[in-house]
Amino acid sequence: MPRKKHSAEQIITVLRQIEVEQSKGRSVEEACRDLQITAFTYYRWRKRYGGLKMDQAKRLKELEKENAQLKKAVADLTLDKLILKELAQGNS
Repeated sequence: MPRKKHSAEQIITVLRQIEVEQSKGRSVEEACRDLQITAFTYYRWRKRYGGLKMDQAKRLKELEKENAQLKKAVADLTLDKLILKELAQGNS
């Protein structure tokens, strides 16, 4: 079964829908089944996005993307530094 990629906004919407269903007396498992996600996914999403609002979730995604780009840049620069260091030692 292929995995679906949900946006932060979709996740927050699902979390809110499940909260509404719980307030009506339904269990988490029933609400999750209706929304076609597993209870495990719900609890994982709740842990990560539980108290966030839409704009906060968007900002979180932006920061995660920027962090990944910065980590890649650091890795590239570290590799360049190691190559230059080896070249400098070879010339001595």
